[in-house]
Amino acid sequence: MSDPDVLVLRQTIHGLGPDELAAAIRERLPDAEVARARTPAEERELIRTARVAVGLSIDEHLLSVADDLELFACVFAGTGHLPRDLLADHGVAVTNASGVHGPNIAEHVVGSIIAHARQFHRAYRQQSRREWRTYETTEVYGSTVAVVGLGAIGRSVVDRLESFDVDTVGVRYTPEKGGPTDEVYGFDEFHDAVTDAEYVVLACPLTETTRGLVDADALRTMRSDAVLVNIARGPIVDTDALVTELRNNRIRGAALDVTDPEPLPEDHPLWGLSNATITPHNAGHTPEYYERVADILADNVARLDAGDDPRNRVV
Repeated sequence: MSDPDVLVLRQTIHGLGPDELAAAIRERLPDAEVARARTPAEERELIRTARVAVGLSIDEHLLSVADDLELFACVFAGTGHLPRDLLADHGVAVTNASGVHGPNIAEHVVGSIIAHARQFHRAYRQQSRREWRTYETTEVYGSTVAVVGLGAIGRSVVDRLESFDVDTVGVRYTPEKGGPTDEVYGFDEFHDAVTDAEYVVLACPLTETTRGLVDADALRTMRSDAVLVNIARGPIVDTDALVTELRNNRIRGAALDVTDPEPLPEDHPLWGLSNATITPHNAGHTPEYYERVADILADNVARLDAGDDPRNRVV
């Protein structure tokens, strides 16, 4: 295939290969020529005439021969790793995969909250020792949950918490826009937002504003029975401060899908803390990933055909 409409670049995400993505796109765009590059040489050859390229990243060498490229569809929600200025100079629009993670990460967050409320991590340890010993638990029902970041993931979290009859507090850059939570604060009011929350969920991007947002001072502001849930990025939390507060039982616990550093070294003190649960950046895993990416792409091809701005455009 020498003149594809859509080119799927080489990539593997969450154990899913490019063939699965190409198949999902073909289902939604049966009249389009969809090619899947298998080697660097094939990428360079096929991208010469492709209108749309889909992948994790694209570099200067590929862009230099992509004469007809109109859209690069990044399969990640984050695009900070891309040469965005270069893409703009080449007149290539860039979209991200914002929204694909909403259902699965929201389930991970709710599961983490329930696990800490019911102390499942303690139950697993006792089961491994065949130890029958009761312990106290709490309820999620009626608690207050602060969700930091009200993008697609944050909104999905709030939506799934509705059945627990919780009070919700949101934090976003533009609080004047409101949101799905009962209250909305700006990042400059972060301490006010988390002071009464039993659960603080980090679902915001890593920016200069959010880097180190949860530091020793913020952890001291949080309730002593608060649980921190981080599915955002590790550097949003001061890891050393978190270890200190968890060791001293200054907060009840932490559920960390991301860490700083990452991967977490085998000898890191977080591993040994009984009030911390750690997953290996796993919240984004879902077998539906490529299906949702393909949905966004098919919609954007239709928008390109109509002369409209693509959905999730970042460049």
